[in-house]
Amino acid sequence: MPDDVKTKSESGAPETFAAILREAIFGTERDFTEGSLGTAIFILSVPMVIEMLAEGTFAIVDIFYVAKLGAGAIAVVGITESIMYLVYSVAIGVSVGATATVARRIGEKDETGAARAATHSIYLGIIASALMGIIGIIFAPNFLSLMGAEESVVREGANFTRIMLGGNFVVLFLFLLNAIFRGAGDASVAMRVLWIANILNIILCPIFIFALKFGVTGAAIGTTIGRGVGVAYAGYYLFRGEKRFAIHAAHWKFDRELFLQLIKISAPAVLQFFVQTASWIGIVRVITGFGSVVVAGYQIGIRVVIFALLPSIGLSNAAATLVGQNLGAQKPARAEKAVWTAAFYNALVQTSIGLLFVIFAEPVSRIFTDDPQILPYAVDSLRIISYGFLFYAIGMVLETAFNGAGDTWTPTFLNLFVFWLFEIPLAYFLAYRTDLKAHGAFWAITISFSVLAVASAIVFRRGKWKLKKV
Repeated sequence: MPDDVKTKSESGAPETFAAILREAIFGTERDFTEGSLGTAIFILSVPMVIEMLAEGTFAIVDIFYVAKLGAGAIAVVGITESIMYLVYSVAIGVSVGATATVARRIGEKDETGAARAATHSIYLGIIASALMGIIGIIFAPNFLSLMGAEESVVREGANFTRIMLGGNFVVLFLFLLNAIFRGAGDASVAMRVLWIANILNIILCPIFIFALKFGVTGAAIGTTIGRGVGVAYAGYYLFRGEKRFAIHAAHWKFDRELFLQLIKISAPAVLQFFVQTASWIGIVRVITGFGSVVVAGYQIGIRVVIFALLPSIGLSNAAATLVGQNLGAQKPARAEKAVWTAAFYNALVQTSIGLLFVIFAEPVSRIFTDDPQILPYAVDSLRIISYGFLFYAIGMVLETAFNGAGDTWTPTFLNLFVFWLFEIPLAYFLAYRTDLKAHGAFWAITISFSVLAVASAIVFRRGKWKLKKV
């Protein structure tokens, strides 16, 4: 909620909370380089939070239906999702470049520059998704085996993994097109895109899994179709309905310098999220050593955690948009204040959620499974990881703020140190060299993200990100 729910509209009349909420849900043309930061964060974050909840529901829906097929099917989805983190890394990395560049041009009031940044981001997305799709289709079974999946899991899940990796286009362009909208300050469009995709996923998954008897493969088919329709809607709105800038034929003319500039911003962002998501793969690889039952329990717990942290991503993205636009408007102090304000709101929300999970870990886990072997690991992973929610909330906002400024190398180095040089060795040591066993990996996640938050705060306060040119 904004810190001042009554602000002045353009006509000079006070704006009510209801009016501001309506603006957040249905779209806005507000200038976010002026006025109340609390109101700006609210207008941007509400649709972004709802958008992220919709994105997270994909994973929750899939695991809810697939859990009825047994531990093997859950392991297929869990391990494939871990591999998909690499796709998400590229998708988010390319999206970071789009958001930072579009937001900076909007802050400068350069509509033509924003349109050209959008088209060249799309070029980059097409190239990236084509390469990943070819590799994914060919090597899907090999990836499952490399992740330590049992032979039966590989047989059951090869087609699921092939569809998810081969159809990465829909994932990448959901992230990319929505990032363009967010950079422009029109987060409500991204929210609608995700809800359209998610509603279709909820409808199609049980049809393909149970009615058409595709089993776990049906989850991949339903999810890919749902996301594909969302991409189609986003593309239509970008080319036909975007309010802050219009894309014309001239904006598609290839500009080598602009394309290389986007690569320069996006490449370290891809590496940044690859480092982070590869650490999740590393954690799963540690846990697979304890069998499919433990993997299944962990996947339930971590998916609930990720779903609960999605509001943090919404607030973080709001901060990134405000950073980019205000730096473009030559207002670095306002950009910094926006970040700390968003971090404060995020800490309040996530600490409350984390406390609830610590207390109610078992009933929450029982929503997804009653299996007496899987349930204890789901409960313990959820409870242990939830201890760090305060740190997660602050760290996520700060890291995303660096990206919004176009300073993608700083969080990349932070992630490299914390996740590869600290978290994975710690997880292995605690899991295999102490009596904690698989629980040691859960503790490694909590400890590492807490370290990341502290390190990010120290570096952010130095302020070098304010000098980044985009």
